[in-house]
Amino acid sequence: MRFHSRLYNTSRQRGFLTFSVAKFLIFTLLGLGIIGALIIAYALIFINPRLPSLEAITDYRPKIPLRIYSEDHVLLGEFGEEKRSLVKLNDIPANMKNAVLAIEDYRFYQHGGIDYIGIARALATDLVRGHASQGASTITMQVARNMFLTKEKTFSRKLYEVLLANKIEATLSKDEILEVYMNQIYLGQRAYGFAAAARTYFGKDLKDITLAQAAMLAGLPKAPSAYNPIVNPDRARIRQQYILQRMLDLEFITQAQYDAAVKEDIQVRTSGNQYNVHAEYINEMVRQLVYAQYKEDTYTQGFNVITTINAADQKAAYDAVRKGVMDYDRRHGYRGPEETISLPSNEDDRAQAIDDVMDSHPDNDDILAAVVVSADPKQIQAVLRGGDKISITGDTLKFVATALSPKAKPEIRIAPGAVIRVMQDARKNWQIVQLPEVEATLVSMVPQNGAIRALVGGFDFTQNNFNHVTQAWRQPGSTFKPFIYSAALEKGFAPASIINDAPASYPAGPGQPNWEPKDDDPPAGPMTLRTALQKSINLAAIRTLDAIGVSYAQEFISSHFGFDVDKIPPYLPMALGAGQTTPLQLASAYSIFANGGYKINPYLISQITDARGRVLSKADPLIVGNNAPRAIDERNSYIMTSLLQSVAQRGTGAGTNVLHRTDLAGKTGTTNDAVDGWFAGFQRTLATVAWMGYDQPKSLGSREFGAQLALPIWVDYMGTALRDVPQSDSPAPAGINFIDGEPYYDNFLPGAGFVASLGTEGGGVVDALSNFFGWGKNPNSETPNSTTTDRDKTFQGR
Repeated sequence: MRFHSRLYNTSRQRGFLTFSVAKFLIFTLLGLGIIGALIIAYALIFINPRLPSLEAITDYRPKIPLRIYSEDHVLLGEFGEEKRSLVKLNDIPANMKNAVLAIEDYRFYQHGGIDYIGIARALATDLVRGHASQGASTITMQVARNMFLTKEKTFSRKLYEVLLANKIEATLSKDEILEVYMNQIYLGQRAYGFAAAARTYFGKDLKDITLAQAAMLAGLPKAPSAYNPIVNPDRARIRQQYILQRMLDLEFITQAQYDAAVKEDIQVRTSGNQYNVHAEYINEMVRQLVYAQYKEDTYTQGFNVITTINAADQKAAYDAVRKGVMDYDRRHGYRGPEETISLPSNEDDRAQAIDDVMDSHPDNDDILAAVVVSADPKQIQAVLRGGDKISITGDTLKFVATALSPKAKPEIRIAPGAVIRVMQDARKNWQIVQLPEVEATLVSMVPQNGAIRALVGGFDFTQNNFNHVTQAWRQPGSTFKPFIYSAALEKGFAPASIINDAPASYPAGPGQPNWEPKDDDPPAGPMTLRTALQKSINLAAIRTLDAIGVSYAQEFISSHFGFDVDKIPPYLPMALGAGQTTPLQLASAYSIFANGGYKINPYLISQITDARGRVLSKADPLIVGNNAPRAIDERNSYIMTSLLQSVAQRGTGAGTNVLHRTDLAGKTGTTNDAVDGWFAGFQRTLATVAWMGYDQPKSLGSREFGAQLALPIWVDYMGTALRDVPQSDSPAPAGINFIDGEPYYDNFLPGAGFVASLGTEGGGVVDALSNFFGWGKNPNSETPNSTTTDRDKTFQGR
């Protein structure tokens, strides 16, 4: 009886408990229902009316940076707070879309913006683990959050996100939503959208990335900093492997594709090497030109600028300038480490000290900073940025032999803790170098229309953003002599005219000694004009200028070749390049010789389009044979080209012969005390000027001339730029006669032309000849104001 009573009581208790649990669940569900209803009511009454317009998505116009391209459509650079590239969904590779869907929202095409299954799964996982470990944001919700909401984690913001996701799904198709996401999401390094990220991290267009690269990019949305392959390559790799596994599990890829992708060695671009071609000076020129017209819209409206630059030529120019400067720097000895620090004995402290000092010595392209950890005359051990160790031995140490001596001065000694510069040679051997103090530049243009094909404004833009091509006003030295002789042709001179290389003396003003210009070599006596230019004889150029008249020459050169008249001194030193010009101006002037005598204007921008591809502006250049005006007589251009070809083949520019071409023409130039080194020259399709010098003018060295300084840069560049260009020799124009192989104007009168132009009044032919050939002093010459001389006087080697 008692047993039955206990059994009854136990059953009663269980029933009561079951009823209590059921009642609790009912009330809980009822409470949740009421709360849910209140939330829905709140959302509908208070939030829904306040939801923002979807115009930002339906008329999607993100801030897109200014992009600058070469004429063959290679990206040279961009300017803007955000790196973006708008790309249509159909143009996004399937692997990229699938990688994103696999890790972010694989049910994207099945749910309606809110993935309730995903939410349930995330809640269940969180309950099992006891903490929040999984999110349930769909791609649509991420679009809503990124486009319209702040990042604060509040309940009301989550409500906004859900309602906006529903609104977006009701307005846009799935493909349209995914397209916005792929273009809008932030992926680190100022890159927004996967197209910009592909360029930033891999230097590729999105359409060209591999499966492995796509998976690495797909890992960025969750935490752009944590999975940044530049900053955290190991974590980025782990995330990438996980995404590839997800793609395999979801059957987005095959086992073979997975196996190949996990083994791929991904090369990530460093922050200092964002573009395939170094065009920093060009980019800054374009930015300034565009900003002058469009102001702040320059950085947000997605303007695309197509320049006249040829990417291959630009690379050749950059490499040539770098090599020329480094070769010069090596000739002039080692100046010592950039800094020397104390190295701690503890390995961890030492590594930290090396990392700290590296922050003050950034790498310069292929010229890397390194910290010496041991050094003796036979071997140097050093650590690169990032901790890699290198060893420098053998003949490469000859450059720093003095610095490795125990008797070396402290400021040049290489010892443990020294911060040095290293680079690899063609055989991948490490050698010690140094950041140069000298500057160099090169500019190259098409003579027929002025299109600039290559422009390098200095050794390194980050080190010195002063653009020497357009901003450096320097004395041109003997590169100016051809313009004197061009003026002389119009006064009756010819290549075979005889000029005397003999001592001369000119009054320099009251109370001052006479100006007596000289050449390095002893006077050689009478010679032809061709030989005088070929050997760059100073006295011959001065006598020619004296004969034709300084005022006439100044007016002729400024009006016909475009030089600033106020920068051409109205004195005899004009013949030696005592005025001022920029490399760009000089290249424009030499283009007139190259194109048959026509005036052209250099230009850099071919066209500007907006983000939708509509043309906003287009260049209208002067073109030879179309609208270019004549600058000099065609006969003048032909003869000057012939003379300058002699210089390039047998004169001071004979270093061009390594290119094995007979259609090259040009002139070396070295100013007084070798402060500036020049080579200006051309082939019919390209006019190019190279220059070297210090920003604060000082001598480049007593044995340095334009032939050693600038000509090698010019040759290295032109050797690449003209590689597939056939030789071209222009036929003699009408009005040219040949006598003993030399060209003359058809109205040339031997002997009379230059005699009549000597500027002597009443002195007769005998006095004129006396002055011209240097028989005695010339008291009637115009007074010089400078003692500038030129040092390019001989054949090879100067």
